[in-house]
Amino acid sequence: MGKLKIEMLGTSFTIQANENNEYLEKLLGYYKRITDDVKNIDSIKSPLQVAILSGIMICDELYKEKQNKVAMENGTYVPPQLDFDSEELERRAAEMISKIDKVL
Repeated sequence: MGKLKIEMLGTSFTIQANENNEYLEKLLGYYKRITDDVKNIDSIKSPLQVAILSGIMICDELYKEKQNKVAMENGTYVPPQLDFDSEELERRAAEMISKIDKVL
């Protein structure tokens, strides 16, 4: 059983869960990365809006992954087409490098 102290979006609290501390820290880190991205949206002003939109974005990601899993199990999965021009590939590579640098 793990414990996690959460301090973000103007609030602080501690939770207990049936996962180890390392796993809980990884989850919180992932959520913080999502909220940091949402905070960069000009129209999002309050911490509550950041939290709600971040939750919706994570739900969207989970839902799509579940749909892909079902499609793979049914043999109907079609991978996305990777038809990018060189500028798009360069932009995506720069984004990945930036994300890797943040983790390291």
